[in-house]
Amino acid sequence: MTTSLTVHQVRRPQGMPTAADFALVEETLPRLAEGQALVENAYLSVDPYMREAMADNELHAALEGRAVGRVVASRTPSLAVGDVVFHRHGLRSHALVRYDEVRVLAVPDRVPLSAYLGIMGGTGLSAYVGLKRTADLRAGETLFVSAAAGGVGTAAGRLARLLGARRVIGSTGSAVKARHLTEHLGFDAAFDYHDGVLAGLRAAAPDGIDVYLDNVGGEHLEAAIEVLRERGRIAWCGAIAQYNDPQNPPPAPRNLYAVVGKQLRLEGFLVRQNLDLRDELEALVVPEIQAGRLVSDETIFAGVERTVEAFLAVLRGENVGKMLVRA
Repeated sequence: MTTSLTVHQVRRPQGMPTAADFALVEETLPRLAEGQALVENAYLSVDPYMREAMADNELHAALEGRAVGRVVASRTPSLAVGDVVFHRHGLRSHALVRYDEVRVLAVPDRVPLSAYLGIMGGTGLSAYVGLKRTADLRAGETLFVSAAAGGVGTAAGRLARLLGARRVIGSTGSAVKARHLTEHLGFDAAFDYHDGVLAGLRAAAPDGIDVYLDNVGGEHLEAAIEVLRERGRIAWCGAIAQYNDPQNPPPAPRNLYAVVGKQLRLEGFLVRQNLDLRDELEALVVPEIQAGRLVSDETIFAGVERTVEAFLAVLRGENVGKMLVRA
């Protein structure tokens, strides 16, 4: 019999979650049934969207989440021992899966497995969909990314360069992170939003911006509308500003009507409705990773037992790049 160390949600948080909202449970998995395979997870994905999911997650069950791992036992010809798979069976050390519940990964040489949860996973695909399809970022344009030091933000910065952006600007939660964005991640300018979003954006983009990838909402969206040039585009990906208090979201931008006057386009998107771009993203990114020109920016916690710690750290903005747990 195999045991799985699993992160359970045990109560609904009020505001910012705490460790008491979770439990680490050792579960004995049933024997493999015909058509099943046992996956030993290698990495678990920890993402801000999971905070919203906590309103609907089943209590005393595995916390929703993505993972990549290897098949270690199988009773289906469709999955062989050693196959590398992606699945969504929650945050746990081991999972029982069926073939139609996984995506078998053909991992190229010199591409780290963790990249399939980062730059080549839902995180990178969110950035790519927002930039390429929703905002139609064009060569020579100026891009502004909020929450730029997070998983989607760092991926957007990397991908924007490959798409030909002339200038990439990011907002983040500290001066240290702002320096990291410009000194190590290729951003042309970055600022600490605590010092004022509009002031920081105006200073970084005195001539305006063409595209805004919004991961925050609230004050950031208002500032972007102010600084966008005519016919600029906004791709709305997330709203970190309200995840911990959905009943009291930030007020709508006071300058929302400028969308009309400037002929701006604001469009939200769901990455799961754009999975057809996944192969295109991989074709763009894999050669860059293999050549060492692109790195999947990551913050990694070691051990399933640290998953809750990693999740709370994401919500506090303590990560740079994609937050992962090495199972």
